[in-house]
Amino acid sequence: MITIIFIFGLIIGSFLNVCIYRIPRGKSIVYPPSSCPACGARIKWYDNIPILSYIFLKGKCRNCKSKISPIYPTVEILAAVYTILVYLKFGLTVDFVFYLVFGYMLIVGSFIDFFHYIIPDRISIGLAVVGLAYGFLRHEFVHSLVGFVFGFGLLYLVAVLGKAIFKKEAMGGGDIKLLGALGAFIAIKGVLFTLFVASLLGSFVGIVLIALGKTSMSQRIPFGPYLSLSAILYVFVGYQIITKIYGV
Repeated sequence: MITIIFIFGLIIGSFLNVCIYRIPRGKSIVYPPSSCPACGARIKWYDNIPILSYIFLKGKCRNCKSKISPIYPTVEILAAVYTILVYLKFGLTVDFVFYLVFGYMLIVGSFIDFFHYIIPDRISIGLAVVGLAYGFLRHEFVHSLVGFVFGFGLLYLVAVLGKAIFKKEAMGGGDIKLLGALGAFIAIKGVLFTLFVASLLGSFVGIVLIALGKTSMSQRIPFGPYLSLSAILYVFVGYQIITKIYGV
């Protein structure tokens, strides 16, 4: 079963790569079929097998020999590993299905934000709709709704105060909507945990990059990946961490 779940995750990861590439460019994610970004050649099915094709082709397009980004196998492996972890935690249940969608959408949103500094509405708003539907099915719609409003409102307040203090945009609208969407899944405690951990992670990475001369204080750093990673961390171990520290 683990092998089947892993292969399924790899296949989904291949599709997530399509979403990551096409969504910020305003292209359809279903048509046309996959093609090389460099030469436009249609990719044959045997050159589109997750991980294996990348290895056999030595990371190059069969037609034009241009390099294939290592992001592609990375996303496939991430999706596969995440799928296994969700299966181990929830089994083949409704929770398993919804948290797969949760993680897959966060992977897409994170990579888009990392490369393009945007979180598309179809990711954040779509995730919010799925989260509210999940809450409804679990008979916890009120908790999901309150979590959504709290997450959105909390980061919106941070954005308003930050702009007033620093006289420039302190938080992107995509991040605000994303935290609201996360709240629909993980409620108020999850929102607080996510924002706290994401701020720590973002600050640490930012300081390291500045120290290495890779960025500057004025340069924008995408916050979506840190929110996504922190929310996923909460799903798996966050509640246990909070309980252990505060006993609640």
